[in-house]
Amino acid sequence: MSPKLTSATPPTGPRPPKIRLFSRSSWPQARHLADVLRTETVGGALLLSGALIALIWANSPWSDSYARLGDVVPWPGAPWHLDLDLATWAADGLLAIFFFVVGLELKREFVAGDLRDPRRAVVPVVAALGGMLLPALIYVAVVLSGGGEGLRGWAVPTATDIAFALAVLAVVSSHLPQGLRAFLLTLAVVDDLFAITIIAIFYTADFHPVPLLAALAPIALFAVLVQRGRTWWWALIPLAIAAWTLMHASGVHATVAGVLLGFTVPVLARRPRSGDQPATANAEAGEGGLAARLEHLWRPVSAGFAVPIFALFAAGVTLRGTDLGALLSDPIVIAIVAALVFGKSIGIFGSTYLLARFTRAELDDDITWADLLGIALLAGVGFTVSLLIGDLAFGAGSTADDRVKAAVLLGSVISAGLAATVLSRRNAAYRRVAERERLDADGDGVPDVYQHPDAR
Repeated sequence: MSPKLTSATPPTGPRPPKIRLFSRSSWPQARHLADVLRTETVGGALLLSGALIALIWANSPWSDSYARLGDVVPWPGAPWHLDLDLATWAADGLLAIFFFVVGLELKREFVAGDLRDPRRAVVPVVAALGGMLLPALIYVAVVLSGGGEGLRGWAVPTATDIAFALAVLAVVSSHLPQGLRAFLLTLAVVDDLFAITIIAIFYTADFHPVPLLAALAPIALFAVLVQRGRTWWWALIPLAIAAWTLMHASGVHATVAGVLLGFTVPVLARRPRSGDQPATANAEAGEGGLAARLEHLWRPVSAGFAVPIFALFAAGVTLRGTDLGALLSDPIVIAIVAALVFGKSIGIFGSTYLLARFTRAELDDDITWADLLGIALLAGVGFTVSLLIGDLAFGAGSTADDRVKAAVLLGSVISAGLAATVLSRRNAAYRRVAERERLDADGDGVPDVYQHPDAR
């Protein structure tokens, strides 16, 4: 007679597999990631160069010429509120290219990348949320304790600058495992999505619904053309300009138009090869889709031109004659630095640790918690979107805006230094992992670890 089952008897049957945090993605995804990181690393070096030139110029004997350059209005009296100075054109116009690329990357991640798989998506999404909520709370707490002036800038320390972060990695020669690099990029992409949402909801002034509704027409026409595979530059670029112009006239930040246009572009190739596994087919189709081609075309323009020019106009904070003691004791400065350095790192590390603690998740064999701490510290490098939100919150050129710029630069440098210290200690281990991820013993063009994941 078989024994009776009681409530204390453990259930039989296979247990669900554990979630592997920061494991390698597919080979097509890894190849796409490598291309993106190469472009962004070069762009990060150019961004840092633009910021450095701005700082030197703004604090040189020729600082007046720097201020005058940003105030130049190339088209005075232009309709549709387009009589903007060069600094505003850099923030509203050139950054629309940056956000168009962000829209393409977001669409790709949701359709053919890591975010299409809920088991892989939950980690960067939870980490991004933790890395935005805690910095915002720290900022609000510090500013309130200092009198409450400057609460409008609560979102400044919530964004991560992937180009700046990758430039730091290039400097320390860190060969991060592919799983960590994928996590960092996906985290930054999700971070950008939340930042765009914050800008659209909380930093929209003088809202005008009619131009916003009118902007839907060129966006819809753009979508029809790209969905049918029509890449006529003479049609798509005017439609994009029209959408940007109408979005700007509506009071919603014009860069949102770039994101919406990016979302309309199809990711999957129209006819994926038959016989492939669904996940592989999706990833490879994502490589050959229109979104990948447009991203390949426009990402160098964004990383190599648009973002560095924005940095040239945005990072020039003048410190000559400034009381550094008063600056460093300013509640806004303290709040941003503390939020970037501590809020970002604790928010990302803590939320990921709790996710692993309360689910069936464990780190990949090549990864340690110290590696995650280094990535979490690196995410405290906030620049492009942080400076943009500072402009929107306090007004470009205002006293508070100058303090925001100084704080963002200081917090980013501290975060970068701490991240470099933590990650460089593991460089020898990273090199061994990188060598294994490049090994192709059978010479078929695909590294062996992507064909045999259990090979160590």
